Amino acid sequence: MASSPTVLDSDFRYIDKKGNLMRTRTELTVAQMLSFLEEEYQYDHELTLKNGKKVKIDFKTNKGFIEVIDSENDITKYKEIKDNLDEKVMAIGHPKYSAQIKELEDIVFYDKTPQTGSIFLEDASFSFDYAHILPLVEKCSILHGHTSSVMVELVGQMKDNLLVDFGVAKKIIKEVVNVFDHKFFINEKYLKNQDDSHYQIQFEGPKGMFDLQVPKNTTYLLKGEATVENLSSEIIKLLAPKMPPNVEAVGVYIYEGYNKGSHIISNISR
Repeated sequence: MASSPTVLDSDFRYIDKKGNLMRTRTELTVAQMLSFLEEEYQYDHELTLKNGKKVKIDFKTNKGFIEVIDSENDITKYKEIKDNLDEKVMAIGHPKYSAQIKELEDIVFYDKTPQTGSIFLEDASFSFDYAHILPLVEKCSILHGHTSSVMVELVGQMKDNLLVDFGVAKKIIKEVVNVFDHKFFINEKYLKNQDDSHYQIQFEGPKGMFDLQVPKNTTYLLKGEATVENLSSEIIKLLAPKMPPNVEAVGVYIYEGYNKGSHIISNISR
């Protein structure tokens, strides 16, 4: 019997909103927090230290530098930067390195109690087929379809080392994704008219005038264009009210074809 393959952090692709390919989930989380705080940053920024050595630090912000401690080499590099840089620098480190870097006062460890944690779920059932039109994009301004898969990340306060039971989370996510399956997505601003059972969609696009009559029960009107970014946000809107109180944020990845898609993460307001 074949054994299950080991899934490593390097097997996943973590891409921030700027399109930077990050090395670890921790780096992506830092990027998301900086974006949420509207703090401008540069990733993998090259520094010239006082000793003349050039090194790369994970994040440069307007208020200082951030290094993510994920390895022994990161500890060595961080100490060298601290000794040879006059500007402010802090680090975010995994608890397993705490014994080696506890003397550094500006280390932040993410092992607080109560503990914030996240889980992510990917499943073959989290996929949906859909059609859409993007009148503002010439190539996509005609009716066409996709099969998209979804990955969901949940973030919040863990209790007894558990955020949400995977079975419970999977059931909720599947119910929401099913709402999107075999639907036609379109910006509601292109709605020209409607009756009890149909919408009339009309717009002038790069390919000419479109005038469509579509059934209401297979059409999903959106506040905005039918992009994967907007679909990610729409899934979050449906997921958030169904989440238990300890879940504080929801992230949704939608893959549109191979190796491309959208990731949106949002806090839950209660």
